[in-house]
Amino acid sequence: MAEKTILLDHGSGGLASQELIGNLFLKYLDNPTLHSLEDSAIIENQPGRLAFTTDSYVVDPLFFPGGDIGKLAVHGTINDLAMRGAKPLCLSLGLILEEGMPMDELERIIISISEATKEAGVPVVTGDTKVVPKGKGDKIFINTSGIGIVPEDINISSKNGKVGDAIIISGTLGDHGITIMTRRAGISMEGDLKSDTMALHTLVAKLLEEIPDDVHTLRDPTRGGVATSLNEIAGACGHSIELKDEDLPVRPTVRAACEMLGLEPLYLANEGKLLLVVSADKADKALEIMHSTREGKEAVMIGKITDGKAGRVIINTPVGGSRVVTPLHGEPLPRIC
Repeated sequence: MAEKTILLDHGSGGLASQELIGNLFLKYLDNPTLHSLEDSAIIENQPGRLAFTTDSYVVDPLFFPGGDIGKLAVHGTINDLAMRGAKPLCLSLGLILEEGMPMDELERIIISISEATKEAGVPVVTGDTKVVPKGKGDKIFINTSGIGIVPEDINISSKNGKVGDAIIISGTLGDHGITIMTRRAGISMEGDLKSDTMALHTLVAKLLEEIPDDVHTLRDPTRGGVATSLNEIAGACGHSIELKDEDLPVRPTVRAACEMLGLEPLYLANEGKLLLVVSADKADKALEIMHSTREGKEAVMIGKITDGKAGRVIINTPVGGSRVVTPLHGEPLPRIC
């Protein structure tokens, strides 16, 4: 495109808007449904129940080790569908751009969105772009909505947890949150510190294919981290949750950064991990399934649901002590996603 930055005219709906859509968005995101550029996409009827979700992304910085705002938006919405047992069908893409945003940065983000949707097999089928005056935004905000289909025999809910159920996490805690925090603060850490952002729907599909009746709850512990998600699960199912401190998987680099900054990994955001509540007698099978996948190769069991006070989460320490884990209070790191 001739312009080097986003102009107000790109949001006018006129010629400049058409050129932005044709020369940039369709260049990377084109598919038969989106190409028609109608006011809405027509989705053919599918067997099963409809799942619908939406999320907005304002992460700062836009680009970070392991990903960027575009990849995050695709993965986050796909994962929200997957946590209810849905097969994601398609996405919408809404962009709010700030006047003056460099065009090459926008192109880089659109390329990332294209790569993420193609890898996941979940296309963008409709979208919208608005431009706000310089100083009224921060380069780019993204909204993605997603539609998926839940099979009639699948019922995944936080209410379904039963006493004795095992709790498994698909990988290490806090990778995304600490990556954003250290990058924003200009802190350099040794080791491979990067966001864990990834789509989890293929992992979920494999679990539901092999042990459908034993998968009770799925959650992606994003903002508020694992601690907040577990509190929500405990409250919804009306039981307690007990964790073992030594079983919580944290990368050494993440742990070192948390100690430096006075943070608890349990409260840090994750963008490519899921919590699984599964029947106790199928926990080993669930781990076997997860370990066979790229997304769940580092999965470990971290606790269980117990017959205790409703909504309480307790972590047991190696020395025999215990402490109550509360939901996140306040916002230690805004604009994490």
